[in-house]
Amino acid sequence: MLAALGGFITLVLEIIGARYLARDFGGSFYVWVSQIGVVMLALACGYYVGGAMADRHGRLGILGLLLVVAGVFTFAVPNLSPPIIEAIIGRHPTDRAIPPLWQKIDPALGSMCVFLFPCIVLAMLPPFLIRWLTSHVDRVGRSSGAVIAAGTLGSIAGVIVAGYILIDVMRVSDIFRLMGGLTALAGALSAVLDRWFGSKPVTRE
Repeated sequence: MLAALGGFITLVLEIIGARYLARDFGGSFYVWVSQIGVVMLALACGYYVGGAMADRHGRLGILGLLLVVAGVFTFAVPNLSPPIIEAIIGRHPTDRAIPPLWQKIDPALGSMCVFLFPCIVLAMLPPFLIRWLTSHVDRVGRSSGAVIAAGTLGSIAGVIVAGYILIDVMRVSDIFRLMGGLTALAGALSAVLDRWFGSKPVTRE
C-alpha cells in the first residue's frame, strides 16, 4: 500500500507540476522535458539515498519523519513557490527577449525548486520497504518485485487520476494540498508500522 501510494503521489506531482509550471514558463516542450527530467533525477537520488539509509538504520520511523516534512512542504507549495518562480523569471530584463538557453534552463530551475525535494523523499520509500519486508536473503527478489510492482501500479493510477479526474474537478493549488496531505499520511503510516513491528534483521535460511 505504501509503495503504491508513493508512486501515485509522485506521478500526480509530475503531471500536475508541468501544468503548474506552464503558467509562468509557458506550455513549451522545454517545460515537459524539465519536469520529467527533474522527477527522474529525484527518483535516482531517492532510490540511492533511501537504499543507503535503509541499510544503515533499517527503521521506517526515520523515513516517516522525512515524509511528513515533505508533505508539509508540498502542502505549502502554492504559497512558497510564487516568489521563487518570480525570482527566476524576474532576473531577466523586461525590455529584452529571454535568451534561448535560459528558455530551456529556467523551467528546470523552477521544477527543481518546487518538486525535487518531495520527489526525492517519496522515492526513498521503495528501498526502505524492500529492506523492511525482507527478513531472509533468499526472499529479496520477491520482496523487491512486489514493492516495485506496487509502486508502478500506483504510478499508473497517478497518471490516470491526475490527467482525467483531478485536473477537471480541483484547482491546482488544492491538488498540491491533497498530495501534501497524502505524503504526510504515508509518513504517519510508516511511523505506525515502525512502532508496531520495528526493524527486521536480514538472515539466511
